[in-house]
Amino acid sequence: MVRRRQQGILTGMPFMANVSDKTFTDDVGRRVYLAKPARRVVSLAPSATEILFAVGLDSEIVGVTTFCDYPPAAKAKPKVGSSIQNLEAIIGLKPDLVLAVKSEIIRPDVLAKLEQLKIPVFILAPKTVEDILGHIGMIGGLVGRDREARTVVQGLRDRLQEVRSRMASAKPVRVFYVVNTDPLLSVGSGSFIHQMLELAGGENIVGQTTLAYPKVSIEEVLRRDPEVLLFPVGTSEGIPEAEQQRWRKWTTLSAVAHNRLRQVKAELVNRPGPRVVEGIEALARAIQPGVVFRSGGG
Repeated sequence: MVRRRQQGILTGMPFMANVSDKTFTDDVGRRVYLAKPARRVVSLAPSATEILFAVGLDSEIVGVTTFCDYPPAAKAKPKVGSSIQNLEAIIGLKPDLVLAVKSEIIRPDVLAKLEQLKIPVFILAPKTVEDILGHIGMIGGLVGRDREARTVVQGLRDRLQEVRSRMASAKPVRVFYVVNTDPLLSVGSGSFIHQMLELAGGENIVGQTTLAYPKVSIEEVLRRDPEVLLFPVGTSEGIPEAEQQRWRKWTTLSAVAHNRLRQVKAELVNRPGPRVVEGIEALARAIQPGVVFRSGGG
């Protein structure tokens, strides 16, 4: 069970528990000690990789997964596996910090071996948009880029405030976000994507469940009748076009009857990183057409 964040996150303060200047507590309650800011970092998740680049690292990022494809510079980094981590490759890169995201589960044997070797592993488990902003600030602290991280976070807060103001008068639209089709999975209130949908002017039809990625029956979708069906799409992740088109047989759905099957870039929505507000803007355009944001993107 992921522990609740400290109160500070609600005020924009860094959420991590600083036991001392060099000891940090990650999202699953593990204490991580760093004698100095990390200078050789391995990332086991695309979102963590994006955060590292966003706070100004490059040469310090010594290893990433095959899924880490943004920014373009990430593609040139040494690879340490995909969803299955290559322990030997990680150790060979001599990292002084490994970043992992709980949704891209780190193998227990890999974690145990890294701990045995005294290689710090910091695990992130974001459940809200605020958590994501907190993670950017926290990673900035881990790698000695606090100032750069604060600048990134402030920029995201400014854009998020614009989203809130633009959505203030919009009537929420019933939406269903398709994470997977077989089995049919969506997002519940335990997922940061649920909050993204709400910020973008959507009413998540399965938002009442506290699970992050609940299994949903087609009967429930038909009963709750979403006005918009949302499909994440991308080269390496997302819902294939053929699977999207199968939804058209459910002609009683408002979304189908009014041809509101909308696509959003999976990497903008599914990755809890520095492009999260761009993802919210993209969702807003899909859910509330005609909305314009000065900051662009999406």
